[in-house]
Amino acid sequence: MGKRRGAPGGGRAVVVTGASGGVGRATAVAFAARGDRVALLARGREGLAAAADEVQRAGGDALVVSVDTADAKAVDAAAQQVADAFGHIDVWVNNAFAGVFAPFTEITPDEFRRVTEVTYLGCVFGTRAALHHMLPRDRGTIVQVGSALAYRGIPLQSAYCGSKHAIQGFNESLRCELLHAHSGVCTTMVQLPGLNTPQFDWVLNRMPGRPRPVAPVYQPEVAARAIVHAASHARRREYWVGGSTAATLIANAVAPGVLDRYLARTGFDSQQDVASQQDEGGRGGPGNLWSPADGPHGRDFGAHGRFDDEAVADSPQDWVSRNRTRMGMGLLAGGLGAAVTAGLRRRG
Repeated sequence: MGKRRGAPGGGRAVVVTGASGGVGRATAVAFAARGDRVALLARGREGLAAAADEVQRAGGDALVVSVDTADAKAVDAAAQQVADAFGHIDVWVNNAFAGVFAPFTEITPDEFRRVTEVTYLGCVFGTRAALHHMLPRDRGTIVQVGSALAYRGIPLQSAYCGSKHAIQGFNESLRCELLHAHSGVCTTMVQLPGLNTPQFDWVLNRMPGRPRPVAPVYQPEVAARAIVHAASHARRREYWVGGSTAATLIANAVAPGVLDRYLARTGFDSQQDVASQQDEGGRGGPGNLWSPADGPHGRDFGAHGRFDDEAVADSPQDWVSRNRTRMGMGLLAGGLGAAVTAGLRRRG
């Protein structure tokens, strides 16, 4: 079931689900660059093997575990395998997901259920498995990888949006319980923007054009840096990554009805390359919903998608989010300084 790579080392013991590609892949490598030991959980064996090589080259120790996060017993067994190999689990990142790009009426009940089981219940099962190992030690961090879509639903992604909304509510409930118990275990959530990941080439698609992220598009390493930071600063309940995430969540809080109408006009075209018809999988193809995208083809998709030309590698808003306490103190000090200066001028 699992495969160990690299020499045993120090650092934290980290689990990343959905680690074979995209954000999970970039996050696993980012943890490895810090010297952490990383357990890579996903279904795709080719992607897992390549990710393990990247983790090792980055300086980490890798443990490969092929698992479907929708299978609670399999997730429990994977967590036990990680604990047996690494001795304990310090950080668990719930990142695995599935999706369907289609109007709600074109998604079958089985497809909707599968997205919910992988994305939402996979997070629940991963969290439960992590707590089983963290609570007895009274320490550990669980990072839920969310999205701006955890607060703001958009057209053509009803199953994914519903799952991310569910994760948001679940995480808030769990966080309250941990705080009530004065637990040393922390949970936090990182809300992400549109990212340049391979998901848009393997997701089940029933749109005329090929799926794409809503602009602006960020590189997966932007998300990875935020997730690694959140794992070390999990007393903070939530992190927003990307200016588009912040703008969306603020607009939704202030004028959700206006945003409904705006997305009704723009949300269909902004999520597909209409001029670029599907060339992989075809309309209605299964994508990676039921089996790994790299399974029959032996292909490693990597962390990046096909949007490198437009994706940005940095987010000033992400820096602001990670350093808001420092900025607040700076603004407070600046304000006090200005007040003192003004007072001296009046007295003069």
